[in-house]
Amino acid sequence: IPCESCMERDNKSTGETMEFLLLGFSELLCLRVLLFPIFLIVHLVTLAGNVMIFMAVVMEPSRPPMFFFLCQLSVIGLCYTLVIVPKALLGLIVVDGSTISFIGCAAQMHLFVTLGGAECFLLVAMSYDRYVAICQPLHYVAVMSERLCLRLAVACCLGGFAVALGLTVAVFRLPFCQSHHINHFCDVPAVLHLACTQSYTPELPLLAACVLLLLLPFLLILTSYVCIAAALLHVTSSAGRGKAFFTCISHLSITLLHYGCATFMYILPKSSYSPAQDKMVSLVYTNITPLLYPLIYSLRNEEIRGVIMKMLRRKKIAQLN
Repeated sequence: IPCESCMERDNKSTGETMEFLLLGFSELLCLRVLLFPIFLIVHLVTLAGNVMIFMAVVMEPSRPPMFFFLCQLSVIGLCYTLVIVPKALLGLIVVDGSTISFIGCAAQMHLFVTLGGAECFLLVAMSYDRYVAICQPLHYVAVMSERLCLRLAVACCLGGFAVALGLTVAVFRLPFCQSHHINHFCDVPAVLHLACTQSYTPELPLLAACVLLLLLPFLLILTSYVCIAAALLHVTSSAGRGKAFFTCISHLSITLLHYGCATFMYILPKSSYSPAQDKMVSLVYTNITPLLYPLIYSLRNEEIRGVIMKMLRRKKIAQLN
């Protein structure tokens, strides 16, 4: 259904005059006093958890490839919260929601999609690391060299940046309705919902981005784990199979969490878009998911726990000295 009072944009003046209103939880006036400290605590714990893993990995002299990828995953989790959460916290303080400029909204969308795309590609790199470790253990050190890990990390960031740039430009070239109310933050479905168009053409860039960032990486991850499962079938020892599976369970948990939320947010067509539903999924995706990453890896990975404990012991000794 086309929206009324469509405004044909002038690209030269739009960046100076157009603003979007981020409603956030402005309709829940009675719960704001409760929501603000909860979101703030979650935000601070997320920052502390990801910073702790990042510092523990950086300070470890002998870093296996999985530590290198985990360090990058922690940086992505930090950036997620810094891009979205501060503006959401401000929205809980301001009575009628907080405003964001046209350029600011485009920048927020681009950064968010870049981080999400980089994480999708990074999960593929981590699954390849697990495949080499389990299926080709004798060649692991030679294959997963520091140079290859660095190239994969750079490729993940550049791939996410390129896809996000094309998608952001395509979305913000659309004409928008005069009502510029966005329910949570400048995400692709929320901004597309404001576009004055009756066709499904504006959704084609989003569909292409979903194929590049969600479908293809997921198929590559699935292929890696099919090969891992086939290799484990030839392992006669149940203890050996259990140990190999245990090394993959953290990555599997994060993959399912990430792709589950992302699929629910981006695969649904514009006609079935629900602002309230999208707000709740976005809340989980931007607040809860980055919080769970360090918890999953610190609880499931014995090596990470050991590195963190070693870092804390060094800090305690330094304080005593």
